[in-house]
Amino acid sequence: TEHPLGYDMGSGKPRGIRAGRKLRTMRRENRWANKRYKKAHLGTQYKCNPFGGSSHCKGIVLEKIGIEAKQPNSAIRKCVRAQLIKNGKKIAAFVPNDGCLNFVDENDEVLIAGFGRKGHAVGDIPGVRFKVVKVSGVSLIALYREKKEKPRS
Repeated sequence: TEHPLGYDMGSGKPRGIRAGRKLRTMRRENRWANKRYKKAHLGTQYKCNPFGGSSHCKGIVLEKIGIEAKQPNSAIRKCVRAQLIKNGKKIAAFVPNDGCLNFVDENDEVLIAGFGRKGHAVGDIPGVRFKVVKVSGVSLIALYREKKEKPRS
């Protein structure tokens, strides 16, 4: 049912020689239906995201908490409640690796990063979107592998 001159009737978009503006404005409006585009351009990442658009953030540990894993898993995932220094927001952050919660004490300064799913909780840990990367200036992995010791303060 192709037209010999290349017309594609009923395609839903203008195909004329002066249709550029119409195509551009339609594309501009329809891009807002794209979830990724909307997230990037609405500006909510500065207001809603606790990090305020940055990749990492420093915080002060308020308490250590154990969060129960979702079904069908059964575990207590070791997390901390931390208050971010730059805006005072309180978040829960996962402490990775076996026994690493012992390196984290209350009132420690921790560096917190996202959990790798762009603002989604990961795996079986409900509502936790961040993880601890450093404790009082020393990386958790270095402490875990016993490469470094935590500074006495």
